[in-house]
Amino acid sequence: MGTEAYIVSGARTPIAPRYGFLKGIDIYTLGESAASCCLAKAGIESDKVDEIIVGNVLGPGGNPGRVISLQLGLPETTPGITIDRQCASGLDAILLAKSLIKSGLAEVVLVGGVESYSLRPRVYLQKNGEYEDSPIDQAPFTPWSDRDPDMIKAANDLAEKYSLTRERQDLWAIESHGKARASRDRLQEEMSTLHGIPRMDQFTRSLTMKACQRIAPICGTITPANTSVAADGAAFVLVVSEKIVKELNAPKVRIASGVTVGSDPMIPGLATIPAIRDVLKMEGLNRDCILVYEVMEAFSAQVLACLKDLDLDPTKVNIGGGSLARGHPIGASGTILAVRLFHELMVSGGFGLASIPSAGGIGTAIIFERE
Repeated sequence: MGTEAYIVSGARTPIAPRYGFLKGIDIYTLGESAASCCLAKAGIESDKVDEIIVGNVLGPGGNPGRVISLQLGLPETTPGITIDRQCASGLDAILLAKSLIKSGLAEVVLVGGVESYSLRPRVYLQKNGEYEDSPIDQAPFTPWSDRDPDMIKAANDLAEKYSLTRERQDLWAIESHGKARASRDRLQEEMSTLHGIPRMDQFTRSLTMKACQRIAPICGTITPANTSVAADGAAFVLVVSEKIVKELNAPKVRIASGVTVGSDPMIPGLATIPAIRDVLKMEGLNRDCILVYEVMEAFSAQVLACLKDLDLDPTKVNIGGGSLARGHPIGASGTILAVRLFHELMVSGGFGLASIPSAGGIGTAIIFERE
């Protein structure tokens, strides 16, 4: 009881925008690709896995964690669970795995997230025994119809609250693409192989301010250029106990402290701010102790507000590019941050922090340490 939890490997698929080069690949195959790569990197046999936890938001329902477990060839005795905390699902899955390890209920937990916007099921609302003519695009995130904002409108409200100009938001998006392009060789090292699919993030490109200025806004200062695109992809990390770390003698990153908080559901992008503050306090660190930050880029406005409010050094944030340059496969995005951070800490050592906000006003932050 009370053992530390460690990540000993991490892998993700390439990320592709909706209807891109992953459009025909289901979430189970995406998950199998990233998870099998993760196991191979750790050098651990599948029969050692006690549990698999998978974040998934868009469906098709059932229990994708169990299906991926069976497709991966894990023993039938490995149960599998799927969670949905919207964008935070992939990070919260890691916190659940840590709890299993620390409680002594598991020694090895395979943790990840999967999403396919391309194969997203269409969901219809039934009223009076009949279905509406059009599918539901967004589930309710609050119980109040007059206080359940569209995510783009909420991002624009956030930009207004922090006086973030469109130009500043576009510049962050340009920098995100630039950092991702400059890191392509390093990013390949964390990607699994899918037959016939190049090991690259399809959406990453040479974005310019001139191109950004030609794009019509969606709402206020929010444009397609400073908004992450709907995407397909999967990511997994292997979380193990101290006992397993010693047996493997593998490189490791400690899952130091983590927290999930509630915040204003009207401006959900704010939720990263109290989450980061709380987790730094839990670990007894200040912002300068963190060498690498992976902060979700659902919108430029969201990450810029976080930097401004917390006075973070932007050179430490998303140093290999963020989701603005990759895309946003919702259920997988949190684990993608963890995979990115794991690989960065293998180089830098020290402390790293990953954080993501979710619809409904929920924020998750985890501190990792390469000892």
